[in-house]
Amino acid sequence: MKTPKNTPLECPRIVFAAIQSGSGKTTVTLGVMLALRKMGLKVQPFKAGPDYLDPMQHGAACDRPSRNLDSWLMKPSTVLELFSANAKGADISVIEGVMGLYDGFGDTEYGSTAHLAGMLGAPVVLVLNAASFSRSAAAIVLGAKEFDKKVNLAGVILNNVGSPNHYHLAKSTIEQKTKIPVLGFLPKDAGIRLPERHLGLVPAGEKRVNAGLYRRLSFLVEKNIDLRGILRISRKSPAIKQLKPFSAPPRHGKVTIAVARDEAFNFYYQDNLDILKGLGARLVEFSPLKDKSLPQGIDGIYIGGGYPELFSVQLSANLRMRKDVLRYAGEGLPIYAECGGLMYLVRNIVDFQGKSFPMCGVFDCSAVMANKRQALGYVEIEVRKDNILSRKDDLIRAHTFHWSYLKNAPGRESFAYVISKNKDKQYSDGLIRENVLASYAHLHFASNARLAGNFIGSCVRHKEKR
Repeated sequence: MKTPKNTPLECPRIVFAAIQSGSGKTTVTLGVMLALRKMGLKVQPFKAGPDYLDPMQHGAACDRPSRNLDSWLMKPSTVLELFSANAKGADISVIEGVMGLYDGFGDTEYGSTAHLAGMLGAPVVLVLNAASFSRSAAAIVLGAKEFDKKVNLAGVILNNVGSPNHYHLAKSTIEQKTKIPVLGFLPKDAGIRLPERHLGLVPAGEKRVNAGLYRRLSFLVEKNIDLRGILRISRKSPAIKQLKPFSAPPRHGKVTIAVARDEAFNFYYQDNLDILKGLGARLVEFSPLKDKSLPQGIDGIYIGGGYPELFSVQLSANLRMRKDVLRYAGEGLPIYAECGGLMYLVRNIVDFQGKSFPMCGVFDCSAVMANKRQALGYVEIEVRKDNILSRKDDLIRAHTFHWSYLKNAPGRESFAYVISKNKDKQYSDGLIRENVLASYAHLHFASNARLAGNFIGSCVRHKEKR
């Protein structure tokens, strides 16, 4: 029997947050997901804010795609649509927070874990790195509780605990001073540290999941964390209004879009792919690393972000693929590329050691790896030129995270975007040539339904011209 529309859904849910990045939030969240799965539960993972790497780990742990929920990029109604559509049927939804609990866009709450938890009516469990203190942990938890009393701070988990005495001392003080239950801990254990590199965690999809790490992490969670307590807290979440799946615009016609997906290119929001499919696109994957040519009969190409700089030798050596992409670009095929995808489309990549590797050459400039991060965080885009995704004067919210920069870039007339990081920092982005758009900005199509529709419309028009 189908659930009537607008009938409130019982969606047990819980948010794992931290005071600051590096507290062990991802490790604890992943361990809880694994342990709940081992109990036979269907766990739907979510990630607060813009992120590709944590959701890959979630997906590997839960055997279902993790979804990003962003209260700055998206309207509240869109956040709730995406949550309700994907939480339905799960025994519990586990949401990993972003940065510190109250860290949002600038000096606002928008985009913060706390803001998202409020939208979802979800209880919050605070993960606290207790490596360097014991009783003082209570002061931090009390401050988090008092900072915004609307946040339902329902539990604490301590990370990097050195001994049973260390744990019991911190636990008793926290519970005495804050009345918030401590649900357990993870000990200091180098064996559960997730591997990282310059953009963050090493993608789970880049190589086979480290089964040993997952087993160890699950074991430690089962042994030291009150999973039944977490389930009880999650089931106290209020019922949530059932909303229709993401409100996409009408279907635009059948087109086939080639999606670059391999070890070099794997940064995609699952919802972006689902929205394209919902609009009538058939998605076919290809590997710029291994395939010798693009798939036949395609009407567009989507190249996401990733780590092309780490695979420059292989990408450059695949000359037939590079020539194929350049040929299709010259023929007017719509191509959308983000960040790592942009790097693949320029003349060459210069890696961290200063070595240069030829790429597709769609744009006559270089992507040079810097010795420090070049951009991080939310940005606002003002569209200055029509392109395959947007129209002049459109305003788009996005995010950036990259270590490379463009050298010998063309003039402003070759860019579709003016990006604002804040009132004092503006710069050009969004290289355009014919039907190609390549940008360092990452877009979530649920933030603006017209983006995916315009892309498919561009593919339809190109198809009809052939």
